[in-house]
Amino acid sequence: MRELIIAEYRVTGLSPQVIGELIAEVGPLWHERHQARLTARPRRRAVGAGAKHKFVFVDRLLATLVSLRHGTTHDVLACWFGVDRSTITRAIGEVRPLLAQRGCTVAPDVRLRTLAEVIEYLGAGGQTGIIDGTEIRVRRPVAGRKDRDKFVSGKTKQNAVKTMVLTDAEGRVLFCSPVRPGSCADITQARQLGLAQLLADGPFMEILADAGYQGMGAQTGGRVMTPPHRKFKRNAPAWYEERHELQRKAHSSRRIHVGTASPTSRTGGLSPATTAAAST
Repeated sequence: MRELIIAEYRVTGLSPQVIGELIAEVGPLWHERHQARLTARPRRRAVGAGAKHKFVFVDRLLATLVSLRHGTTHDVLACWFGVDRSTITRAIGEVRPLLAQRGCTVAPDVRLRTLAEVIEYLGAGGQTGIIDGTEIRVRRPVAGRKDRDKFVSGKTKQNAVKTMVLTDAEGRVLFCSPVRPGSCADITQARQLGLAQLLADGPFMEILADAGYQGMGAQTGGRVMTPPHRKFKRNAPAWYEERHELQRKAHSSRRIHVGTASPTSRTGGLSPATTAAAST
């Protein structure tokens, strides 16, 4: 299983070379944290005694990459790797923050770890950014949880979590936010992340967005570009319908790259905050 996941690009979206770099860079950090946890907690046995890990770090990293790439359930991953589901859940919870700290590599000597750094990078180069909210279906929260209904998405009518993805004009993922419950509106999540403030205080740049972000253009001095509003809700003239459709398609064709982007689809590393996302 390990060899197949590493060799097949479609499984993780990363080349064997990049996976090797992740193992070399993130592995020591994981082992350091693991030993620190063992040393800090009260023990009845000496350090080094007890059962040994059968689920080694390489497999933990690969399970995390597959989960982030395809949203594969922990039950399926547990069957693949021959371990218990709780082991997969614990492993992903340990590896994701380490990947988040590593940041997003956009050049050999440039890594972006926060949304502020991404906005500064795009603004300095006069580049166009593209944002979109994406939803991932999750298991229904347990009965009795007070915020259970918050995970029901108004768009898909399913239990989901939502994240905001920001790419450059070519579709390269630069930032992927921590998840929020599915009921959270796209524009609300962007505001809570501080995107409007960062754009308003930063250099002039262009951020392409869909209709879910209408209203942010006025808050950011026109930096966020959304599809044109419909001035006629009914009985619109034929010339207006034709012009509106052309404008809408032109905008959509420019931001289509974000719809096909994935947090692990590039060769430079993982997006900063997807890996630190909270789980339901």
